[in-house]
Amino acid sequence: MLAMAEGFTFTIGNPVASQEFQFKTATFVFRTEGCTDAAKSQISATAEGVVKGARRSLPLKVMPGARPGVYAVFHSWPAEGQWVVNLKGACGNLSAGAIVAMGPKGFIRESSKFFPRPATDSEIETSLTALSQGGNK
Repeated sequence: MLAMAEGFTFTIGNPVASQEFQFKTATFVFRTEGCTDAAKSQISATAEGVVKGARRSLPLKVMPGARPGVYAVFHSWPAEGQWVVNLKGACGNLSAGAIVAMGPKGFIRESSKFFPRPATDSEIETSLTALSQGGNK
């Protein structure tokens, strides 16, 4: 799924899409688009969730692939609760963000959201609320 037609964006996919063996057990992979020097992209991710009514935020390791601009996220947050992965990226003066909804079987492509900037706290809260109301297929 492409975030925007132009500019700096993220595209998410299944681990097999990366064609990289070390990503075989990843939760999902993503690549950056629209960065003239992908090796200089600055990427970070956090798991944002609600467990037993308590809000949680955990930093995640983003593993770069062999090809510039290709990354993987591995599941390292608790199994219980509702979770989204908040991706943030910068390339020079361009930025991108994504909220990748997580379900029991992995990422939920149709519930994921993409932005031409980092996601706001309220956008993350909205995504978590949607998951808790049945958006976790």
